Amino acid sequence: MENPITAKCCNIHPWFVLLVFFVFCIQLFCFDYSGFTAKKSGVLTGLNDNHGNLLDTHDFNETSNHSISPLPITDESVKMADREEELKVATEVDSCLGRYIFVHDLLSGFNKDFVNNCRLLTRGTDKNMCPYLDNLGFGPEIDNPEDVLMNNSWFLTNQFLLEVIFHNKMKRYECLTNNSSIASAVYVPFYAGLDMSLYLWGFNITVRDSASLALVKWLSEKPEWKRMWGRDHFLVAGRIAWDFRRQSDNESDWGSKLRFLPESKNMSMLSIESTSWNNDIAIPYPTCFHPSRGSEIFQWQDRMRRQKRRYLFSFAGAPRPEYQNSIRGKIIDQCLASKNQCKLLDCNYGATNCDNPVNVMRVFKSSVFCLQPPGDSYTRRSIFDSILAGCIPVFFHPGTAYAQYIWHLPKNHTRYSVYIPVKDLSEWKIDLNETLLRIPEDRISALKEEVIKLIPRVVYAGSRSRSEAPEDSFDIAVKGVLERIESVRVMIREGKDPSIGFADGDDYKYTFPPYGDGI
Repeated sequence: MENPITAKCCNIHPWFVLLVFFVFCIQLFCFDYSGFTAKKSGVLTGLNDNHGNLLDTHDFNETSNHSISPLPITDESVKMADREEELKVATEVDSCLGRYIFVHDLLSGFNKDFVNNCRLLTRGTDKNMCPYLDNLGFGPEIDNPEDVLMNNSWFLTNQFLLEVIFHNKMKRYECLTNNSSIASAVYVPFYAGLDMSLYLWGFNITVRDSASLALVKWLSEKPEWKRMWGRDHFLVAGRIAWDFRRQSDNESDWGSKLRFLPESKNMSMLSIESTSWNNDIAIPYPTCFHPSRGSEIFQWQDRMRRQKRRYLFSFAGAPRPEYQNSIRGKIIDQCLASKNQCKLLDCNYGATNCDNPVNVMRVFKSSVFCLQPPGDSYTRRSIFDSILAGCIPVFFHPGTAYAQYIWHLPKNHTRYSVYIPVKDLSEWKIDLNETLLRIPEDRISALKEEVIKLIPRVVYAGSRSRSEAPEDSFDIAVKGVLERIESVRVMIREGKDPSIGFADGDDYKYTFPPYGDGI
């Protein structure tokens, strides 16, 4: 006979097992969820504000890709997948993740002392530079006679003060951090251009190179340097990058050798004109328009759209007879011969017309096309003055813009400019008046509109209020630097040599074939 107790137990066993399994699943789910929330809470604790003032970053560094060793990492694909998932969670609570910048606190001899001794600075003349350093490097405000400009937005800005302007804007950058271990980039506020202005004329190469040598020695001894051996460092110069690439130690050679120093080769430099080396990047010259609100930019754009233009083309500049192949003399001759079709603003040595933004903008605002031949170097500030005026730039050499401002101007140059390739004066076989008259009206309208759309991208906005303002030159430059440095980190994670291509020379970008036959 079957035992009733045993029979009863056997009958309820399936239900009992099912109940135990159900309870176990609930406990497992709760445990997993609590682990997830605890992990997310840890990120929240580490990222306690938008400025990187972190007290405890140990947990954060485990989920960040900003403290990567320069050595290859094994099993990287798995680690990258895990890291990307964790970064996705962290980004939800910190908009600055991936955009933090650490600024080196340099000795005053690398920047502040140049400003304090501004009377010793020159542009190659005896002009006093001190007034140009007012208003955070924008210079004094400009009076607005005849309503040519817009009140409170225009300043007498020196074209060689980019490093001062950039540094002062960086001080207000929203994602600064005092914790270099979470920084995506390291900014070195060395005023290399002012250093050159102080010592370029009448000083031997030992003096010209002294600040550069002291700088790289100081940097290489800092812990931030050893993380990527300087490849996450960048500096900004207010002169053309060629001024820092003296290729010999002959006293008569121009410039310093800053960019040929081994440590400097690992850094990126932003300047008003790049060289043929990949670690030199061009960003726009400072113009005189520094709107502090988005409404001022939009108002100026609308004004340029309605502007009546009485001249077909114009040129603001001077001949360069000392340069054998300069086409400027031919441009001036054809402009004068075109009479009412062209307006010439004489900027010859001793003339002050082009130092006054009112004179320049009055001419450019009244012109459909603005001629932009090379000058003392490939580039000139006039490029950006013409864009501000809604005047279509006409280029004669790819090194004037197309090979330069790759972050700020459209890659397709036919969208915003006219290209008339002329390698040297011996190749001049064109009539500017007839050439420009052949361009259809519908294309002229499209070009002008594209130029006007570029205006926000080529100004360094004021800092009074950036509410609802579009990205300016500074914003785009910072974004470009961060992306460049991140691409180096990707190479490191993939086990590749980060030096490959980083500072290589690329003379091809100054040749003519990639840009077609023009127009």
